[in-house]
Amino acid sequence: MEKRDEEFVISLLDKDAELQKCYLQHHELEQKLLEYQRKSHLTSAEELEKKRLQKLKLAAKDKIMEIVEKYRHNALQGGTE
Repeated sequence: MEKRDEEFVISLLDKDAELQKCYLQHHELEQKLLEYQRKSHLTSAEELEKKRLQKLKLAAKDKIMEIVEKYRHNALQGGTE
């Protein structure tokens, strides 16, 4: 996520519970993936879990960006839905 996007997301966290949930999930998944990246070798089960976590993290990011785009669209429309 670009720095500009992340700053915008952070500014919206208190306003949108779904966005906050997705953001926290994305961050937690990122931390779990970092644990796997620190290992020099992964078992087959760990590789599968790593791939599963990567997919979940991507899905969370996609949802975050979807919510952000709604806010941006709404802002362009002058605050009306």
